[in-house]
Amino acid sequence: MWNRREFLQQAAGTVAGLSASAFAGKLQRVEAADDPDALRFLARYQDCIDRGLQWLSKAQARDGHWEANNGNYPVAMTGLAGLALLCEGSTPTQGRYSKNIEDAVEWLLSRTQPNGLIAGVNQSMEERHRYMYGHGYAITFLSQVLGEESDPRRREQLRRALERAVEFSARAQTRLGGWGYVSAAEGQDFDEGSVTITQLQALRAARDAGIPVPKETIDKAKDYLRKSTQIVRHDPDPRKREAGVIYSLRHGGGNVRPPLTAAGIACMFSAGEYENDLAIQWLNYCMRNIPIDRTGRDSFGHWEYTHFYYAQVLYVLGEDRHAKLRPDLAEAERRDPSQRLLLKWSRYREVVFEYLKSRQSANGSWTGSGVGPVFTTALHLIIMQLDKATLPIFQR
Repeated sequence: MWNRREFLQQAAGTVAGLSASAFAGKLQRVEAADDPDALRFLARYQDCIDRGLQWLSKAQARDGHWEANNGNYPVAMTGLAGLALLCEGSTPTQGRYSKNIEDAVEWLLSRTQPNGLIAGVNQSMEERHRYMYGHGYAITFLSQVLGEESDPRRREQLRRALERAVEFSARAQTRLGGWGYVSAAEGQDFDEGSVTITQLQALRAARDAGIPVPKETIDKAKDYLRKSTQIVRHDPDPRKREAGVIYSLRHGGGNVRPPLTAAGIACMFSAGEYENDLAIQWLNYCMRNIPIDRTGRDSFGHWEYTHFYYAQVLYVLGEDRHAKLRPDLAEAERRDPSQRLLLKWSRYREVVFEYLKSRQSANGSWTGSGVGPVFTTALHLIIMQLDKATLPIFQR
């Protein structure tokens, strides 16, 4: 990561050859580096982060991809691992992990099919039945790369691949506005909350990178999440209600689920909708149902997935945004600080980063998820590097 002097020197020599989004991305990294509290906190965990990044870089296959246990989900793992390395500050052309990132880009581009789907050539049974996850994470990763790519030929290649990928996602959307594990045509119009959120965040990332995304597709997805929401605690004031997201709109999903609810908030925030009543109701539910402590309590399963999105939410809220959304909670905490009702990013990271540090393996990886160490390590590294503010999709 550059300091300000290095950045200005670099900018003076290269700004003419950079896209506006690439220049803005470099500037954002400098602005993040000006936050002394964030820098001091990151310094406490930099060794932990570095060991994780080094393990992840070594876990990459020679052809540029990563994979989960038993060779599964290579597209999804490559997208997530690539995002973790981008969060470090490296790009396809600069930084410690530039070669790893460029190899990942090349591998994903080689997996882009004529219909726009980004999927493995020789898919395992698991991936054939869940390829929309990988497709979404690949779009998110490649969208972040596009803003950093200064080579005109490669930018055009990325742009074309992303345009086709977005078109495939739009065609794969179900009639109710969600997405399932496979396209609507292959999956008999089945929808599922977590895939829907993966696709929605991917489409937001692509649109922010300048890729055309049909407004109708986004609007249908937002309506899907609204219809998938159940109120679990009523209040005359809509901003004090608690609500959560169910598993599937078409097939039902029983009780609301904390992981999906946290992911839904992240999607709303990434779209800039910080004061959306639905997002606030989801946040109220998550505050009560997602424990934050150093034991990693997880009564609902999917700790890594839950905190991958919940950390994004709390990072965006920072130190005072939640007080603006729920001033009654801020006032209650002011009267009685022991209640600690107001969730602040500084409090969250103080607890969760210690937990993550305690769970890191000697080789730098994290395990514990049934998906595999690449998945767990990538998600944990993204969480621990949010303060670097390197990627538009994860920025405040």
